Amino acid sequence: MDLTDIDAAAWAELETAAANPQSGFRYLNLCSVDAEMRPQARMVVLRAAERSARRLEFHTDIRSRKWPELSANPHVTVLGFSAESRLQLRLQGKVELHGPGSGAADAAWDRLPARTRMTYAGGPPGDERAFETIDMAEPADEAGGKARFGLLIFRASTLDWFQLRQQDNRRALFSYDEAGALSSCRWVNP
Repeated sequence: MDLTDIDAAAWAELETAAANPQSGFRYLNLCSVDAEMRPQARMVVLRAAERSARRLEFHTDIRSRKWPELSANPHVTVLGFSAESRLQLRLQGKVELHGPGSGAADAAWDRLPARTRMTYAGGPPGDERAFETIDMAEPADEAGGKARFGLLIFRASTLDWFQLRQQDNRRALFSYDEAGALSSCRWVNP
């Protein structure tokens, strides 16, 4: 398999993961830095992937700590590992934030099932919550959730592809231009 085939296969894995909750790359680590320049990593759900633009889509509550972190510094790393294929994908690039009321966030919201929309209807992420007082019979305010929904569009500038093998691990680096076209690729020592 040549490097362009590996690049295409990696992005095909991400496109599949966006549609398949059982995929090893469905849940990815989004890594940023906070205001004190401390590294922050959290799991996010891959909602969409587009190979031609080298683009990934994630959703978030704008009240979460990552929203102001990413607003201040949009440079991030996205890291995934599939135990089944023993493949690690580490992408670096920038995120664009699309807040409530933006066309992109509204379109993403409209595609969400009702049960997922309800995850944005509760209290702010990280606030204390007493589970004993939760009334599950009381419906949550879906409209309130929409006002807290944010869309993160990640555009990759590099991909570090790493394949664990019984012998002879493999690693390759890929770079992309502003339009998402593959601009360079090379094998490197694992």
